[in-house]
Amino acid sequence: MSEVTYHTFNDGPAMVAPYSHAVEADGWLFLTGQMPILPDGSIPEGIEAQTEAVLHNLRSVMERAGFADAAIVSVRVFLTRFEMHYERMNAVYSRLFAKECMPARTCVGVTALARGCDIEIDFVVKKR
Repeated sequence: MSEVTYHTFNDGPAMVAPYSHAVEADGWLFLTGQMPILPDGSIPEGIEAQTEAVLHNLRSVMERAGFADAAIVSVRVFLTRFEMHYERMNAVYSRLFAKECMPARTCVGVTALARGCDIEIDFVVKKR
């Protein structure tokens, strides 16, 4: 049986429920969906700014867990206003990855997210 490590960071992205920021097992890191909450507790306006904040928070968790250079292999995106925000979110999201290294991804529309946010994203990453 492999060892499982639960990562919760006091100085990490704000938590909105009881969970670990990430769980590590066998060289894999499963990141909890992150919200676009800034260090001061505020939520930026606009889907572009919220997408940037979420991606920053995910990278922050990866770094704190020792997975800064890991391969992002799977992504799930949750949008509250899918029709309105999908293309604009993609414009920001696509800057994160080289075209030849796009991870598998699911993107779904949802009715609501915590704290009134418009987007939540989670990652599954693998150490290189």
